Amino acid sequence: MTERNLRVAAAQMGPIGKGASKSAVVDRLITLLNLASEDNVELVVYPELTLTTFFPRWFVENENDIELESFFEANMPSPETEPLFSRAKELGIGFCLGYAELTKEGERYNTQILVDSHGEIVGKYRKVHLPGHEEHEPWRKFQHLERRYFQAGDSFPTWRTFGGIVGMAICNDRRWSETYRSLALGGAELILIGYNTPIHYAPDPSQDRLASFHSRLVMQSGAYQNGCYVIGVAKGGIEEGVESLSDSCIISPSGEILAEAKTDGDELIIADIDLDICKNYKQTIFDFARYRRPEAYKAITNQTGTIPPEEL
Repeated sequence: MTERNLRVAAAQMGPIGKGASKSAVVDRLITLLNLASEDNVELVVYPELTLTTFFPRWFVENENDIELESFFEANMPSPETEPLFSRAKELGIGFCLGYAELTKEGERYNTQILVDSHGEIVGKYRKVHLPGHEEHEPWRKFQHLERRYFQAGDSFPTWRTFGGIVGMAICNDRRWSETYRSLALGGAELILIGYNTPIHYAPDPSQDRLASFHSRLVMQSGAYQNGCYVIGVAKGGIEEGVESLSDSCIISPSGEILAEAKTDGDELIIADIDLDICKNYKQTIFDFARYRRPEAYKAITNQTGTIPPEEL
């Protein structure tokens, strides 16, 4: 049997200042793309909201504010991102890119796209699990207003591309087991996850010291329990005074980390993967068709909050 080998890279980004132009950011992305080409990489994965600073950390009362709108992309590729598409096509490298999307209908999403080696968009995913809050909360050191600025996506699609079946997720999605299981039920063998994760968690600062542990815990368990490779890619470092997690990594279906970032800045992390290894798990201990019992899992789709048993 022919092995389905793929050379992949997590293109970690360091901080992006509020005043940084998108063209300057794209230059950084192309630098990493060129490095990937020198190492024969076939697929490069960039972080969540790659093109700008993490703007949900600021409260803007007027949602039609010109500065707020400047963070969004009405078209993809846009004039600023076209050089990335062109260079990737020239090099024959695919990529995954996170950005803020503004639709023709005026809807706003935290979006990730998958682009093949011909420069064509072959997949689009919109973040389902939006964290944070909707209104100004001045007691916080910084805001986390994704629920104010974005609408939630409603599905976890997968695509046949790059020699296998690929799915995507964004940041907070990685903390929910339903994300990986939904993608795996769509056949996913490779899951691409971009994130911006502040290390300080205002609702419960006791979790701050566990930021790295929790990030890897959910991605490694998601990979293992669903027989998938997972690529987690950060925009990390200290951005506009906020320290964010780096720790980009590439994880095998065994849950083991194959490659990981060594810095908090722009860095390329590379691994060779064999998509056929997914079968070692999908056709044995996690053979869904044989062992899953969806009739016993009704609470997962029929309710949101906890319903405890009645007190005796």
